[in-house]
Amino acid sequence: MAAPVAGMIRVEALWLSATPLDMRAGMDTLLAQVVRVFGAAQPHQAYLFANRRGTRLKVLVHDGFGVWLACRRLNQGRFHWATGQGGFELTRAQFDALVLGLPWHQLRDEGVIRTL
Repeated sequence: MAAPVAGMIRVEALWLSATPLDMRAGMDTLLAQVVRVFGAAQPHQAYLFANRRGTRLKVLVHDGFGVWLACRRLNQGRFHWATGQGGFELTRAQFDALVLGLPWHQLRDEGVIRTL
């Protein structure tokens, strides 16, 4: 009998921080930033942060038991990031476009990019 396959981390909401992050920040500093920007780190939610140049991002995920930290760097181009203060909720399609370096804020409901 085969062993059951472990499930993936469940993420029910994706949040984008408009405030740039110093990429030297570790998990504890990032968790403090999540609390500052979003009020709390909610279970099954992911929080995205980028550096000022928009070439690197960090994602903090609260899985209900602890937190996971992931990093991504673009070798060419920049992540299309929101500006201002606070945070924004992203759809899954917007998140998928963002981590690929696409203009996520220009996606419509059907996921088609209409303008650049």
